[in-house]
Amino acid sequence: MNQENVSATLTVAVPAAKVFAVLADPTTHSAIDGTGWVQEAVDRAPLTEVGQIFRMAMYHPNHPDGAYQTANKVQVLDPPHAIGWLTGTEKDDGHLEFGGWIWRYDLAPLGPSATEVTLTYDWSAVPQSIREYLQFPPFGPEHLTNSLHHLAELVSTR
Repeated sequence: MNQENVSATLTVAVPAAKVFAVLADPTTHSAIDGTGWVQEAVDRAPLTEVGQIFRMAMYHPNHPDGAYQTANKVQVLDPPHAIGWLTGTEKDDGHLEFGGWIWRYDLAPLGPSATEVTLTYDWSAVPQSIREYLQFPPFGPEHLTNSLHHLAELVSTR
């Protein structure tokens, strides 16, 4: 596969500002996640600025520790049009390391009560040293579609 990103798109019957507010709330991310890996927000403050760090408790049966934590750095914050973050880890000394992959949601308003949501996972900046031991993407294409359907359910009930 030469492509270094995957995307999925879904239209939701909710205004873009409402969708954005849900995405900017880390406490909703476990309900949105299509893999079941995201467990809960460690940092619960809303995402409000580029450079903001938020941590998530994770679980993956193939991870060396099973349960682990990610540190995410907001890279894109353009309410209510786009939000995205780099995912990485925090070392014991507090140093943050990012692997080069980014999650991004792009929101296109389709009138006052509908939004086209595109979720993209991009690993084009992942260095070869990481590609030697991690396969990209680390999930099937249905993950993005599942996540968008979970998002649609969540925003329609809020």
